[in-house]
Amino acid sequence: MGTCEVCGNEYSMAFQVITAGVTHTFDCFECAAHKLAPICEHCDCKVLGHGVEAGGRFFCCAHCAKAEGARGVVDNAEHAPSP
Repeated sequence: MGTCEVCGNEYSMAFQVITAGVTHTFDCFECAAHKLAPICEHCDCKVLGHGVEAGGRFFCCAHCAKAEGARGVVDNAEHAPSP
């Protein structure tokens, strides 16, 4: 029986995630995301997908990265500059 470190629920199917050498215990992916997902440095949403890293900072999308001064970041090929 594991106890979720976010909500405190004791659950027989709790799971552990090891990141940066630290072991965390959760009862669901939602709690894991609340605890471990990076936060967009522009809009403060949790980055649950690939997101964008620019200049050592994390963003949920290219729009937010650009709003914070990142250059050359695109969400998809249609927005990429022509070669």
